[in-house]
Amino acid sequence: MKIFENKTAPNPRRVRMFMAEKGLLDQAEFVELDLQKGDNLTPEFVARNPMKKVPVLELDDGTCIAETMAICRYFEEAYPDSPRLLGDNAREKALIEQWLRWIDFYFFLPTGMCFQHTSGYFKDRMNPIKEWGEECRGSIEKFMHFLDKQLAGKEFICCDRLTAADLNAFATVAFARVVAVRIQPDQANLQAWYDRMKQRPSAAV
Repeated sequence: MKIFENKTAPNPRRVRMFMAEKGLLDQAEFVELDLQKGDNLTPEFVARNPMKKVPVLELDDGTCIAETMAICRYFEEAYPDSPRLLGDNAREKALIEQWLRWIDFYFFLPTGMCFQHTSGYFKDRMNPIKEWGEECRGSIEKFMHFLDKQLAGKEFICCDRLTAADLNAFATVAFARVVAVRIQPDQANLQAWYDRMKQRPSAAV
């Protein structure tokens, strides 16, 4: 199987971290795309994902799966003997799903919008609105305060163990540095969690 990605982009990193924690990085060939040059806009790639986004998982039978968590779900179900990162029972699965949606909607999406609308990286294919990007910056900072409170006295975000919620949040905190949003001095819980996550081998993929 193949994974089409851009190694510096945060969504592919979330997939790689997920695969690394499950010991599955050797199960796929990673194909690097240059997003700024428009490799994701070619007819060949659009046939794989009409949304024109990375990453995309292409299975050996030609099936293409887009969207970060859909790809992670595939690996969770296809390799049941690897560490479970999306929950072992109904309670865990529900809590992890809750956190994944919170992280996506209130943290990852604003971070992406802040980057796109303030950096001008994709100005050749979109209309950046700087004011919207700055509004999103405030949402990023607000969620980081929320996450700091959640992590008080905890090693992980939920379920008392590493889950996909930790991986997605870590990748987002790291990506937020691109838009000059960093963990603040008064966010000791968040900083301690980030430092622990950074020591994991998956953080280096």
